[in-house]
Amino acid sequence: MTSTDSGLPRRSLLAGAAGLGAAAALPAATAQATHGSAGPAPAEAASLGRYPSNWPDPEPYGLADTRPDLWPREDNSFVLPLELRPRDEQLGRVWMRDTYVNCFVVDGRPVYVATGTTNAPGLDGPAPWNDGIFVWVSSSLEGPWTPADTTGIRPGAEKGKVWSPEFADENRPGRTVVAPWQEYWYDDRFGKRGEVWAPELHYVRGRWYIVACMGDHSRKVGSFMLVSEGAVEGPYRLIEGNVEKPFGEPVIGGPDFIEPGAYFHIDGSLYSEGEEAWLVLHNDLYARFRDDMEDIVPTTNLPKFQQKPYSPEPYLEGAYVFKYEGRYYLLQAAWDRTSANPDGTRRYAYDKPGPGRRQHQYDAVVAVSDTFEGPYSERWTAGVGAGHSNFFVDHHGRPWSTFFRNPSAGYWSDPSREADAAVPGVVRLEWIGPAGNRLYVKRRTLPWTQHSDRTEPGR
Repeated sequence: MTSTDSGLPRRSLLAGAAGLGAAAALPAATAQATHGSAGPAPAEAASLGRYPSNWPDPEPYGLADTRPDLWPREDNSFVLPLELRPRDEQLGRVWMRDTYVNCFVVDGRPVYVATGTTNAPGLDGPAPWNDGIFVWVSSSLEGPWTPADTTGIRPGAEKGKVWSPEFADENRPGRTVVAPWQEYWYDDRFGKRGEVWAPELHYVRGRWYIVACMGDHSRKVGSFMLVSEGAVEGPYRLIEGNVEKPFGEPVIGGPDFIEPGAYFHIDGSLYSEGEEAWLVLHNDLYARFRDDMEDIVPTTNLPKFQQKPYSPEPYLEGAYVFKYEGRYYLLQAAWDRTSANPDGTRRYAYDKPGPGRRQHQYDAVVAVSDTFEGPYSERWTAGVGAGHSNFFVDHHGRPWSTFFRNPSAGYWSDPSREADAAVPGVVRLEWIGPAGNRLYVKRRTLPWTQHSDRTEPGR
């Protein structure tokens, strides 16, 4: 595939569920090129054994698929109308990165939850400190979305804040809410330090869990888990296995200002199936939880997913496992970097940083497997600009992905797009059927194919 600039959106303006947010509008020439015969309606097509077909992958393996159909757009996505907190009034929406949304059935009714990385009042981003984890709940994906009612737990605290380093004074013998390594601290370089990243909410065996990560400015950087002693709003406490440290053992990584031995595995996630649950760690590690969910099962070396890496393999983030139609989908976030081909055309690829390479979009790349551990298929671009997301199904069984439009670099860091970045967005997904078992952002152009007996994963 030859990449050119003609497929790139120029400006975004998305109508959300309540008129909020933004999505990319296509250039006229590209829009005209992508509007073909839409084929039968999805329900009709599925009843006939027909599904949207797989697209040929860019070659060689590792090139990014930049087609406009893979962008969240006004026809396939919206920004969640989360109820504003006092800190959100000036911006007019909730500033959020690493958006996480899910739907669980509790007492026979759907409970939608939303959370993500947020910033403290007065700060442009979530570092060098932020003030905790906020949760919104709803009975519908479209809303209304209200902050979890924490007023009965902390009457004087901001509603919806379910955990924060500020809650260290709630520690009691035998019950740790905030570990010493998670507390705020101070130095001459950054001042106040300590932030929490990428929280996820999970409902396992009738209990609510939050998996999150203490970020680069914390005393120890890595993933941890909280368990609720009540409902979705808490109160939450730290599990026993994280009182002394994050999950796993120290590794080499992170910025140069992190103290030696303080960097652990980041971007923790949780996958559960039946009575079993696993911790998923960046970028290809996992571990089984103990039966009591108070720690992971001890092991000398954490096992790895069997993947087909790029060559060379770039830095990946946000690993997440999702099961759909009997297959396991391994999501990861990868920066699509632009550079020049020998003939002068533009190259889009999941490359490592290097001379002449510029961060362009933070994409969701996905692989599929018959088993949780793998082997997983080659990765494909499932969503342009939808990196560090999670897939979920709504209470009708329809698949969705989250997105947030990364403002730290690339396309969404441009000052002209600042108002449209760092949003709690969701985008519809489409499944191409049992022949290929891929999930994509719902495309405008639907190349239909007759179902066959070919079942090789992801091909």
